[in-house]
Amino acid sequence: SQQGCDPFAQTQRSKLQHRRARINQQINKEMRMRAGAENLFRATSNHKVKETVALELSYVNSNLQLLKEELEELNSSMDVYQNDSESISVPMIPLGLKETKELDLLVPLKDFISEHYGEESVLFEKEIKEFMELRQAMRTPSRNEAGLELLMEYYNQLYFLDSRFFPPTKTLGVFFHWYDSLTGVPSHQRALAFEKGSVLFNLGALHTQIGARQDRASLPGLNQAIDAFQKAAGAFNYLKENFSNAPSLDMSAASLTMLVRLMVAQVQECVFEKMTLLRAQNDFLSRLQLAQEAARVEDVYSLVHQTMSQPHIKDYVPFSWTAMVQVKSEHFKALSHYFAAIALCDCPAPSDAELPEQEKAFLQFHVTMPEGPSLSVLLQDPEERRKLGKAHLKKAIMKHEEAMRIHGLCKILRKMDILQEVLSFAHKRSLSKYSEIDHEEDFFETGEAPDIHPKTHQKPEIKSPNFSQVKVTDLFHRLGPLSVFSAKNKWYPARRVHLMRGENGFGFTLRGDSPVLIAGVIPGGCAAEAGLKEGDYIISVNGKDCKWSKHAEVVQLLKSTGKEGVDIGVITLQGSECPKAVDRKAAVMSSGSGMLKGDKENSRKSLMNSKSASTLLVWSKKSKRSKKSTYSGVPFTAVGDNEAMY
Repeated sequence: SQQGCDPFAQTQRSKLQHRRARINQQINKEMRMRAGAENLFRATSNHKVKETVALELSYVNSNLQLLKEELEELNSSMDVYQNDSESISVPMIPLGLKETKELDLLVPLKDFISEHYGEESVLFEKEIKEFMELRQAMRTPSRNEAGLELLMEYYNQLYFLDSRFFPPTKTLGVFFHWYDSLTGVPSHQRALAFEKGSVLFNLGALHTQIGARQDRASLPGLNQAIDAFQKAAGAFNYLKENFSNAPSLDMSAASLTMLVRLMVAQVQECVFEKMTLLRAQNDFLSRLQLAQEAARVEDVYSLVHQTMSQPHIKDYVPFSWTAMVQVKSEHFKALSHYFAAIALCDCPAPSDAELPEQEKAFLQFHVTMPEGPSLSVLLQDPEERRKLGKAHLKKAIMKHEEAMRIHGLCKILRKMDILQEVLSFAHKRSLSKYSEIDHEEDFFETGEAPDIHPKTHQKPEIKSPNFSQVKVTDLFHRLGPLSVFSAKNKWYPARRVHLMRGENGFGFTLRGDSPVLIAGVIPGGCAAEAGLKEGDYIISVNGKDCKWSKHAEVVQLLKSTGKEGVDIGVITLQGSECPKAVDRKAAVMSSGSGMLKGDKENSRKSLMNSKSASTLLVWSKKSKRSKKSTYSGVPFTAVGDNEAMY
């Protein structure tokens, strides 16, 4: 079975998870105290009591504030998730995993198995324990492919749990507790959708941690970081599209939109780094391209900053994140102007042969055309090139200074030496270039350089989770085929029928596999006499369980009975006895709906099936079940020769 990583192995990261869990518990306690105090405050009319309670409330609130600040500092421990390589890479923003409480499902699932399925529940303790072990392991996934697979495996297993134990009309009565990833505020719900959504969130968060720890000074590391951040964006986007009314802020639509944009920006930053890494030539055109690539990074980060500044998000996002995003936006704007200046000042003027191509590139380079002479004159006159380059450098230096100013305002970012180093290196580089091209006899006023038109050669992709890559088998397989034995179907208690074979056989027709269906009963035949009905499912023959048996196997068992006859166990689905259902069933059967799809029938669509409309959190996608499955949800094998008289 899958293992989570040992939560007690004291790595930097597990220490972080422990501190996070401890703070979450304290926040939980304070929230309970606050709720109690607020209730008392509302209930009492005694002024003295009111004053005491008000004092206590302010104390609790300031405590909560401190805890949240401590948590924010933890969530900004970007260095813990970064790699150990010596080379300088600007830190990326990873997300902490959502914590959850332990969950004991033994009693609720056993009760459901005996009440709903009429099975001996003690026989399923092994499966229940296995499920609970899987849940325990996925709380601490390792930061690699195995950890991702563990979360996927649990997510896929929830599909089966849902189909087996969560009827549309009621819940299991257990609460799923999860803490907000950023604030640590607890939420709980009975809806399994909340559990699914939280696991999906952690899948995204784990991708961000894997992305942040890659060594981006090498090409393989960069490609892995790009892949990880694209998949993180995909997980958050999938969550946003398939969930609504999440009880915790981290899974609200506004917050997920912000996270998707943040991940896309981090991908774009990696794409820029990839270009600087691969840049073999220092010619004019590749430098223009680099400037446009940097402008593109600035563009996406300023969009993230706008998103983080919206009313509902502003107080929620750690200040260090907002500062980091703003710093990066200014930093990349500075870089775009720096590379524009380098292209103009360090590259020779074009030959007549090169001019048309350079002119074409330069035409689409600026957001607005620079003032001054025509393009061909500008590009061929070194003095004009120096003038415009100087204007670009002036703008670059202003932006570097702005980035450093914002960096200095945030206590948490000030502790990040790497970021400090990167910003001051870029600033010094622009300053020294400026002094190199600045002539003492320059009497012209340096003009305002227009901004650079953002353009990328590699657009970030939002990669949705591919759930089918992790194959799982239904842990509760022994309860029988899901097409019949699911939480949404109800059936009458199993009947044991003793059948003797008459001259014309047993007197019924059978159809389908797993479970085999009695498709017709001949009036006056042995089967009719014994009380078998059309629409009954055969679940055992002579005590042998036949829920999963194929058509031929059941026929073989029936044929091998001697004079003493045969004991058949059958069930009847509730709601299948009315004539209408039988007609509909006949229509379904004759429509030839292909082979029984077994587990494939559990398509992704039904994964999103809303389990309880009354709960707050519902999947917004409803299952588009085919019309064919109106009767008992079985895609019947309506193969003519499969139906025969016995």
